[in-house]
Amino acid sequence: MKAVKLLLTFALASTLFTACYVETNIIEEEPTVSIHQLLSTYELWYVDINSTSGYGTTPFLQKAFTISFKNGVMYANNNLVGIGSSGNGYGIAVANYDAYDMILDVTHDIDGFETFDVYQIDNNTIELYNPNNDTSYFLDGYQRSNFDYDFVFYDNIHYFLQEYEAWEKTYTSEFGAINEFDNENYLQFLAGGNDETFRSSQDETGISTNNLVWDYTGVYGVGNVTGNTMLKTLTLDYNYFNNEYFELSVINDAKIELYHPTSETVYRFEGRGYIQYLKNSNAKKASVKRNDMRKHRKNKIDNPRENTRVN
Repeated sequence: MKAVKLLLTFALASTLFTACYVETNIIEEEPTVSIHQLLSTYELWYVDINSTSGYGTTPFLQKAFTISFKNGVMYANNNLVGIGSSGNGYGIAVANYDAYDMILDVTHDIDGFETFDVYQIDNNTIELYNPNNDTSYFLDGYQRSNFDYDFVFYDNIHYFLQEYEAWEKTYTSEFGAINEFDNENYLQFLAGGNDETFRSSQDETGISTNNLVWDYTGVYGVGNVTGNTMLKTLTLDYNYFNNEYFELSVINDAKIELYHPTSETVYRFEGRGYIQYLKNSNAKKASVKRNDMRKHRKNKIDNPRENTRVN
């Protein structure tokens, strides 16, 4: 009788153990998220260009600040002019895409076809690996309501200066000492290379940007002001009358103000000839010519403030 009880006890324990084992396996099999669900989790994917791994380049990712995926159409914020308002915060349509089995195929309006393997790194980070150039781009997810468009704008303001063919002087304050810069009526900030080249012209105001004669070419630098993220410094290197130093303020997407501490003069410049970075077959040739790769940015967005540009 004891032998029978022991046999039954062993059989019952084995059955329970098997049942528990099977149940455990069932619990661990969590449902997978489809690539469409993953890409649509966030409205904006910020391209953290400084985290890029590999030596290749994918042009439309290099030039984008953000990309978005909506019903087979990819949108991008490539320009700082209008960022946060263009396309209701999404930017403009730049490509069609197809997504399947954690693979993303993109047909870009200008750059053509690219394919990516997609990996979920954490809750709000994905990796796009391009096997054709062995390079990975890392994208951080945000909703439009908590994405800090202002931070991106002011942290990359040197690109904003490059988004016009020229800046025309429209105002000089009556106060302030006479100085050499009073004669400069146009500025141009060139894209490409090390992003440090500017040109200036003393042509009369009101001239078409195509007819400007650039009198001087030099280097420039944009710096930060401690305690004020929306105020910048601008230094123009003029060899023949030394550096010109300004405090740079943005009035709107097409107007800047330069305060010259040395003379205490205030200048205002308005952008002429807006350059939209890439987008359709009707884009100006000059725009495409100056649409060089953006290889580095200063910072990524770690602590987004509440967005103030999207209604």
